[in-house]
Amino acid sequence: MGSPRQRLHARRLASADRRDALDYLLPRAAENLVLIDFVARLGEGALPGESPPQIYGVFRAARLAGIVLLRPSVALSAGMDGEALEALMPFLLRVPSGLVKSDRRLVEPLWQALEATGRKATIDRIEVAYRLAPDQLLPVAADLPGVARPARATDLEQLVYAARASLWEEDRPDPAEGDPAGFRRWVESRLPRARVVCEGGRPVFVAYADVRRPEGWLIQGVYTWPEVRRRGFARRGMDSVIREAFASGATHVQLAVVQGNDRASRLYEKLGFQAFSELRTILFH
Repeated sequence: MGSPRQRLHARRLASADRRDALDYLLPRAAENLVLIDFVARLGEGALPGESPPQIYGVFRAARLAGIVLLRPSVALSAGMDGEALEALMPFLLRVPSGLVKSDRRLVEPLWQALEATGRKATIDRIEVAYRLAPDQLLPVAADLPGVARPARATDLEQLVYAARASLWEEDRPDPAEGDPAGFRRWVESRLPRARVVCEGGRPVFVAYADVRRPEGWLIQGVYTWPEVRRRGFARRGMDSVIREAFASGATHVQLAVVQGNDRASRLYEKLGFQAFSELRTILFH
């Protein structure tokens, strides 16, 4: 006779759960990098400009079987089975609106459940996750244009423009239309994570190192000003960020590209990036 199925129970995680949660996530660090970053800060509060994080875990007996981040965005731990996801579903269904970005196989049943409650998608797309280890980095030409550096306070207006322009290009809602001061504060809160390439003293490329951990760096918000595209500024900027990450001891750098964006995929592949996962990103309300 088989052993009885272990009962699952779910609850919000606290600082006392930090070590166990990290032990659960670290074996698949590349797929769990966002969750690792938030779990490592359990009990420390939110970073400036962020909503306080809400992290829940599901347990089989005393062992973690899955973790979800509800705020500031929704993320699901890699490899979670259907039973664990079902136990976390009541918490996930409480999220009235937001952005979910995780393994497409996990997002599918979650979105079916959210749709059944009347949620609507503003964006629903597949993204390809890429990663790059130090020994995979390919050299770039020494004469690439521009000067790469960390962003400064004097770059803020240009970065606000870039953040809005990237939303316009993706047909996403622009929060600055309703709350320009709040949007500006949000971009300002990200300045320490921003890396730019300048020409003639002004930024023409920006990327944000949103996660900077030994387990990996996550690059998001990559944008090149339209009038200078295809001139090498993006390659200069990405090469600089990647080398900064590896100099800090990161095991890899990762990012995601919207499926079908061949121009971006070619850029990253020429730097040595390799695809390792498919994500589904849904902006819903």
